[in-house]
Amino acid sequence: MLGLLTLQLHLPGCASLKEKRGRLKPLLARLHHRQFNVSAAEMGLQEKWQETVIACGMVNSDKAHIQRSLQAVIGWVEKNWPDVQVFEEYIELL
Repeated sequence: MLGLLTLQLHLPGCASLKEKRGRLKPLLARLHHRQFNVSAAEMGLQEKWQETVIACGMVNSDKAHIQRSLQAVIGWVEKNWPDVQVFEEYIELL
């Protein structure tokens, strides 16, 4: 089973694409390597300074585990990254 989480984020105060990338890079790295072991990448709104869409993917045989893990990603981002606002979230299980 494949789980896909899509998050639309607002990054208030970003004044350039370089600053945006600097704020996103540690978030994506933490999601992938240290926190949740998901694949994570910026997938949309790449040319906007204060908005982005990131996607996180996870593969597991247990549908419930994927659902819980991706919900935990949402909560973790909201709690631990106060300079990022989650506008929209969408979980797909395929």
